[in-house]
Amino acid sequence: MTVLTSARTVSVSDATARGVAGLIKDAERGEDIIVSRHGKPVAAVVSTQHLDALRDLESHLRDAALALVRAATDTGVRGSLDEAITAFGLDRTDLEAELDDDLAAGRE
Repeated sequence: MTVLTSARTVSVSDATARGVAGLIKDAERGEDIIVSRHGKPVAAVVSTQHLDALRDLESHLRDAALALVRAATDTGVRGSLDEAITAFGLDRTDLEAELDDDLAAGRE
């Protein structure tokens, strides 16, 4: 399915005359409907397949934006695990002992 499709715009009055069942039939056939009030878009009727595709696209765009931000702000400076543990006010020995206790108790 193409995610970016053209949509038919109908007024609230026309949508009411078409009825929910009619709008759903249009969406099931793959037609996107924009409902407008006083010439301004206020709602959309799309198939669940199209909605899923839009949500998937949104997820990919968020991932791409995050990758771009990371690439743009990466200074190249890396720290060790011990530095990170210390930064959080923890101690490696205590963390390892806690892990050993969890493993001994059957918790992973």
